Amino acid sequence: MARNQRLLFLGIFLACAGGLAFALYLQNVKYLLPCPLCVVQRMAYWLVGLTALLAFLHNPPTLGRRLYGGVAAVLAITGAAVATHHALLIRRPELGGCRISPEETFLNSLPFAKWWPGMFEANGDCSVVTWKFLSLALPDWSLICFVLIAALAIYLLVARKRG
Repeated sequence: MARNQRLLFLGIFLACAGGLAFALYLQNVKYLLPCPLCVVQRMAYWLVGLTALLAFLHNPPTLGRRLYGGVAAVLAITGAAVATHHALLIRRPELGGCRISPEETFLNSLPFAKWWPGMFEANGDCSVVTWKFLSLALPDWSLICFVLIAALAIYLLVARKRG
């Protein structure tokens, strides 16, 4: 795999790790509880980041790079879809919040939530906005990050090997 393409996988991993670290900061320092949709987005960041890290460490030839890029793209697009739904929900809460719901019960029963409850346990309300930056809420920023990550992953999927 070309060096710059390999470094893009590292960049995707670092972006995902940074996003997850920021989520933990908001949860543990600012006391913002993650809702079920936040937890699903965290899982997507974990899976995209893990895929990118494996691609960086594995350093496969073209077919492997495309496979890793495709998996990362699908996972990032899935995260973007969840973030889009979340952003819509905070703007139109009458569409249905997600306080204590079957989704929350299901997510909290997954091994992820038992393995690391501080990261993956859902306890918040999806329609409540408690943090904004530049007039955008967390799901908006998450959507932007997922779109950028998906764009990089798609580039890695279709790019020709150079150098």
